[in-house]
Amino acid sequence: MAARSQRSTKFEVDAMLGSLARKLRAFGFDSSYYRHGTDAGILAACRRQGRVLLTSDRQLAASAGKRGLSAILVVGQSDRARLSSMVRRAHSMGLELRRSEPRCSLCNSMLARVTAAEAREQVPNSVALRHRVFYRCSHCGQLYWKGGHWKKLRSLETLLGSGS
Repeated sequence: MAARSQRSTKFEVDAMLGSLARKLRAFGFDSSYYRHGTDAGILAACRRQGRVLLTSDRQLAASAGKRGLSAILVVGQSDRARLSSMVRRAHSMGLELRRSEPRCSLCNSMLARVTAAEAREQVPNSVALRHRVFYRCSHCGQLYWKGGHWKKLRSLETLLGSGS
């Protein structure tokens, strides 16, 4: 696994791209998901928090650009297509995609490693028997392990390239 930078690229992800926001968190990007609010509100959040806007709304992307904010217009229907378009656009803008450690896909908080014994009470017995490494969200308590979903995530992660 490539070394991770201390400061990851921070994204503000609009309401139409929730699945992408969850994937970016798993890949180690600080990704705030703006589910409710106005265009002005999401642009203000980007400015206030120094975040790059990810949107599939052409008008919103153009509006961000007019205000001097970094915005990436994400296109495609699948997670693979959306992630690929995001990476291409970021590179064309000269934006370095810096990641840190994986984050909670639900709330964007940091994860901490926990022992199998600590996780055993909260996971199905079949999971406890097959896995030894678990992570818990520092904020919401969600548990994670490298299960079947991991392979799909790893195949998508290759789109980010080795320089991320």
